[in-house]
Amino acid sequence: MADERRDERDVRDVRDAREGAREAGDLGEPRGRGVRPEEADAWETLVATARRTVSDGLVVGTSGNVSVRVGDTVLVTPSGVPYDRLTPEDVTGVDLDGSQVLGSLVPTSELPMHLAVYRATDAGAVVHTHAVHATAVSTLVPELPLIHYMAGALGGPVRVAPYATYGTRELAENMLQALTDRTACLLQNHGTITYGTTLDQAYDRTAQLEWMCHLWLTASSVPGLAPTLLSEGQVGEAAERLRGYGQRG
Repeated sequence: MADERRDERDVRDVRDAREGAREAGDLGEPRGRGVRPEEADAWETLVATARRTVSDGLVVGTSGNVSVRVGDTVLVTPSGVPYDRLTPEDVTGVDLDGSQVLGSLVPTSELPMHLAVYRATDAGAVVHTHAVHATAVSTLVPELPLIHYMAGALGGPVRVAPYATYGTRELAENMLQALTDRTACLLQNHGTITYGTTLDQAYDRTAQLEWMCHLWLTASSVPGLAPTLLSEGQVGEAAERLRGYGQRG
């Protein structure tokens, strides 16, 4: 009986969230075509990844966003909807020009950043977070010091994109500059953005970036001592070895 009451509350919560979104203008009539099987599968993985950003402490509430490319369609988390309330019926997708082709929920306000990455790279997925340590580092230095060789997995020293208001073309342009020859960057006074071939890879790069930022902040906090840093050559050598890391075949 308790489980039934809890299920009823969950249903009411989702219904209330949808009604709130509709009243706020974030929910309208479904747009575009029907959802294809491969998009439904990708949406399931996207929602799981978005929920993981919350459970792993990389975002709070509905901050941050996640996207994945399926052909010429980009599936993306909707604006202002808690990730634990997203269902298979909430698929939200746009084309590479930003026109909505799937769903009725308004896409994330950071859509310009996501689309800029897809247009400029071969990315299959993008993860944006407000991770605490990474955001802290973004306020202190123009690039993350080479505290660990895993910087090589992100293409080299991780740069900080200059601050611009969220959701703007200026922010997207600043981000692309910082991402040159990289798969991750910090956004000044804002957070992180990473991309990869898959959602798992993009998420792992986010987690590695946050860990390196935590490491540098920790090492730098010891009074009277400064952390030993690696050279770009050392990181480049590690990057070559990392290309062959893991299982093959």
